[in-house]
Amino acid sequence: MVSFLFFSLLFSFLHFTSSHPSIGITYSAPSTTNSTAVPPPPDKIASIISALKITSVRLPDPGPSLIEAFSSTNTSLFLSISNPLIPTLASNRSVALGWLRLHVLPFYPRSKITLISVGNTVLNSTHVEDFSPFILPAMRNLHRGLRDNGIGKIRISTTFAFFSTITTAFPPSSAVFKQSAGDLIIKPILQFLEQTNSSFLINLYPYNLFHLNTEIPIGFALFQDNPFNFRDDFVSGIRYFNLFPMMANAVLTAMKAMGYENIPLVVAETGWPSSGSEAEANGVYAEMYLKGLFRHLKSGAATPLKKNGLAEVYVYELMDHHGGRNERGGEWGILSENMKMKYDVEFSGGAKNCGLVAIWFSICLVIASMAFC
Repeated sequence: MVSFLFFSLLFSFLHFTSSHPSIGITYSAPSTTNSTAVPPPPDKIASIISALKITSVRLPDPGPSLIEAFSSTNTSLFLSISNPLIPTLASNRSVALGWLRLHVLPFYPRSKITLISVGNTVLNSTHVEDFSPFILPAMRNLHRGLRDNGIGKIRISTTFAFFSTITTAFPPSSAVFKQSAGDLIIKPILQFLEQTNSSFLINLYPYNLFHLNTEIPIGFALFQDNPFNFRDDFVSGIRYFNLFPMMANAVLTAMKAMGYENIPLVVAETGWPSSGSEAEANGVYAEMYLKGLFRHLKSGAATPLKKNGLAEVYVYELMDHHGGRNERGGEWGILSENMKMKYDVEFSGGAKNCGLVAIWFSICLVIASMAFC
């Protein structure tokens, strides 16, 4: 009877609990040259993020004081290195070690640094300089620097943009990496990520894809519940009800086509602007997207193609910066410039809140078992 009760309890917990990707935020400080806004002090930013119950933060401009500010929190940090630094990091191991001595070694593990991205959207055709040949050597130098200092838990990767790396969003089953970057750049990076137990990082913006394709209904991009909001992938047999998982599955398919389907996928950026030159860039749609995204991710069905297909998702971004540097244009913050919350969204929350259901079902099994014994 004891063994039966044990396995009944174990079965109920395994069956009724599920996981979802961690949901984080990006914080980029306003540019002091193009904006009149005074950047909040680092400890203020850390306390705000903790108060919002956000457990992971992406820092595109990871200054040492900002990294140190999170040492008294339980927030995990995802650091990014700017593209112009990549060639020197690639050519000189001492430079890579110098970067680690400034941004990692004084603070780790008090500051929970978990991930470092070498550059952001380096393959983007709009960039003036081509840093792509230097990405992998820079990643290797940083990885070796961490190992030489006895740090094995910080992952090294780089961040790609969906439109500069993936051939098609629909059908996702037909997606592959664009050539020649796919074989020359992405495949060796995937091999490195597999060898080092790291993650593939991608920026996914349904907002951008919606504007590129006039056939996409706005509701399909905004997670609206509508019986006609779907597209069928007849090859995979998957029916998609919104744009975000469709784009994520396209990335997973491209990774699988290269033989690297087991590498975790991290969405380094996603979001919807609350202002901008397009009519759809407004606060109503931004809140609809974020609420729909959070509901979708917390449902445990982030990607229909692969269970637990997404490891982490980072929303762009924490604050609006009026007149400041923002390469995407418009305002994308979940907070206004005066630190007021713009949307009714919650970052925290368990996987479907199924723990109580599992316990209740387990008790029922125990009572039923005792009745028959």
